[in-house]
Amino acid sequence: MLSSLLALLISLLLVGITATTGARFRPDNWYRELRKPRWTPPDIAFPIAWGVLYLLMAIAAWRVYMADASPLRTAGLIVYGLQLAANAAWSWLFFGRKQIDAALVDIVLLLGLITLTIGLFVNVSALAAGLMVPYWLWVALALVLNTSILRLNKA
Repeated sequence: MLSSLLALLISLLLVGITATTGARFRPDNWYRELRKPRWTPPDIAFPIAWGVLYLLMAIAAWRVYMADASPLRTAGLIVYGLQLAANAAWSWLFFGRKQIDAALVDIVLLLGLITLTIGLFVNVSALAAGLMVPYWLWVALALVLNTSILRLNKA
């Protein structure tokens, strides 16, 4: 097993790689011109929220990795990796490809994977599972926002 510090650095690196799609594919004029619900968070809220959430996610995965080896630990880390991939895909689909409907399918999958991750993590580390809850809440809000934007901008 990796040393604790090295494992934490790798966990931070993995979420950093995931975050690069959000940095590369971000709101532009197309997004600004979309009709959005009045309750849409201000643009500045997104990088702040994601910065905090990515840190919490990295710590959660690190805590699970550092726990005793078990099938639940392994399953939790695999599903965690899958949700990172779904997370990275959303910005590319929504902002990069401008496919609001495909992004909606992705975010439904993402929320399901986060839910499964929390369910697996709680059996390994209650703290790790708890650290994932704010992420679940933010993605649930993003799902509702994605749905609203799709509905408001149907041609």
